[in-house]
Amino acid sequence: MSAVNQETKQGDMQELSLLLEIGTEEIPARFLPVAIADLKGIAAELFTDSRVEYREIKSYATPRRLVLMMKGVAPKQNEAVREVFGPSKKVAFDEQGSPTRAATGFASSLGIPVSELVVKTKGKSEYVAAIITESTADTKAVLPDLFRKIILALRFPKSMRWGSGSMLFVRPIHWIVALCGQETIPLELDGIKSGNMTRGHRFLSPAAFQIKEVSAYGSLLENNFVVLDPEKRERLIRGGIEELSAKSGGRPVADDGLLETVTFLVEYPVPVLCGFDREYLKLPKELLITVMKDHQKYFGIQDEDGNLLNSFIVISNTRAENGETVRTGAQRVIKARFDDAKFYYHEDKKSRLIDRVEGLKNVTFHDKLGSLFAKTERVVSLASFFADAVAPGQKEKLLRAANLAKADLTAGVVREFPELQGVMGKYYAQHDEEDKAVSLALEEQYLPKSFGGRLPETDLGALLSLSDKVDNIASFFSIGLMPTGSEDPFALRRQAMGIVSVLIDRGYPLPLGAIFENALQHVPAQSGKNVSGDILDFMAQRLEFALSSKEYDQELTKAVLPLSRSCPLKSVVGRIEALKQFRQEERYPSFLLAIKRVNNIIPKTALPALRSDLFVQTEEKELHEKFTGVNERMSALILQEDFSSCLSVLSEITEAVNVFFDKILVMDKQEEIKLNRLALLTEIWSAASRLADFSKLS
Repeated sequence: MSAVNQETKQGDMQELSLLLEIGTEEIPARFLPVAIADLKGIAAELFTDSRVEYREIKSYATPRRLVLMMKGVAPKQNEAVREVFGPSKKVAFDEQGSPTRAATGFASSLGIPVSELVVKTKGKSEYVAAIITESTADTKAVLPDLFRKIILALRFPKSMRWGSGSMLFVRPIHWIVALCGQETIPLELDGIKSGNMTRGHRFLSPAAFQIKEVSAYGSLLENNFVVLDPEKRERLIRGGIEELSAKSGGRPVADDGLLETVTFLVEYPVPVLCGFDREYLKLPKELLITVMKDHQKYFGIQDEDGNLLNSFIVISNTRAENGETVRTGAQRVIKARFDDAKFYYHEDKKSRLIDRVEGLKNVTFHDKLGSLFAKTERVVSLASFFADAVAPGQKEKLLRAANLAKADLTAGVVREFPELQGVMGKYYAQHDEEDKAVSLALEEQYLPKSFGGRLPETDLGALLSLSDKVDNIASFFSIGLMPTGSEDPFALRRQAMGIVSVLIDRGYPLPLGAIFENALQHVPAQSGKNVSGDILDFMAQRLEFALSSKEYDQELTKAVLPLSRSCPLKSVVGRIEALKQFRQEERYPSFLLAIKRVNNIIPKTALPALRSDLFVQTEEKELHEKFTGVNERMSALILQEDFSSCLSVLSEITEAVNVFFDKILVMDKQEEIKLNRLALLTEIWSAASRLADFSKLS
């Protein structure tokens, strides 16, 4: 087989190689990873729908181009045979077997003679049908339409029109290359005609040049300073920054997000080592990294202990011999940026954090929820609740942290770099000689920043994180601003996942119901709305997602999920783990059958209180006695969170339940006896439901 995308022969079938390049103005880096996947997926679907087979399909992107390359494409469409059913045989033919107007009309609608109709059985009746063989065409004949559809099907978070045209695309299209082997595929979009002329690097090789055949495309681009494959660009960048960092006596500050962004910012990556004055290392490490990363897309370098070095790496988009010019410019820019950061930082330290709290009254949190000061008061109230429940010895420190939690939002550095909220609060608190644990909690209040991200390492940080996130959810739900569909402007789903993660990680003995009951006491009241129920449903959905991501069985999760309202989340997980083991035991099937028999007969309405003096038969007395002992032992084991033993004890009731149903008619003619038997079964089901809803298990 010849090189990628070169036309080849396979038996008597000549395979085709295809190239589609969409040349544009610079596309935002954050759009390109998704665009690459979409381009490949759209092309695969359209070629399949058009009955054109292929062996390989790849997509690529640089800031100035989106590229589709296909190899082993069939020269013709596959044939397709389909059956089209028409009227019933009785309607299509008269008594003499001649076709009726229904038959001739059906045949005419398909463009075939009535003589080609056949009779087919469908269900229990016979119908006339037509066997239609779809016509096939050469692949080259359908390529213009396919390529046009591929381009028009691409969607981006933001698109634009340009000039006098009507086409929408992420950025203005300047050229289209459409090739099949050596042949140009003609198509036109909004006045832009396809051809075989592409362009190299914007500055290093700006002139257009010809692609004579698909197989030469990749090498020609590299000769013109364009590395087409993002994976190759990433390898070049990663290898370069690691090599230059080692020369500086350190290692890169790890950041996969920055690496991906820079990969899609350049077409010809060349790493350049730069430096800055050591005096700036007196500024907080996170501040320096943020300036380098978020504002300039530079890579920081640190030593083995994680201390920042006064060196950084720029990924230039030019030749290596231009490195000195790049270095000079980057160092001049970073000095100006660091000077700004230094000014804000030193100005901020002139005011104590505690003195900034009063100023939060002038900063709006939300127009229906008041100021950041009001937000702080709600967080303090929640922190008090959490401290009383799980950490009374740390209450004073937690309330201090809660009071200072949002004070850094008025600081100059945070106004300039919002992503440093909390981090700068920690540094300012340390400068003010606040307690070390209080200072750290100010940073940890925003953890985790994403699902699966780093969690607070201290109780103070964890409880402050919970207080902040719980208030956000309670507050926005109370004014009717809950997530809908894909819309979540206040990131409440992420914060709910953070609450779930922290509660499970720390094992706090607080159920979601109690937490949000307290939180809703401090937010705007919403009469006529079941805010609490909406919140707990929302939290259950996030908990279910969190548990499924840990590969817990979905059936087990759904059986235990309702308990998340009234049970601590760690105990919810403990129940799932215990059920997982219990399902592997021999006694599980017989127990499940017995407990489901109980659930199947009990009513949903309220029953009179159970009375042992109304038991008539031995079997119901024995069941009651057995259940009483089991229930007492279960209660003790639940308090100990020994759910495996609890399930084992519960299963001891299996035989007594089965004997009860085999020997006793529950629906006795005497209403009092019937209701008493149902009350006994209801108590058994209620006790079992403290572990799971067994009706959802199989």
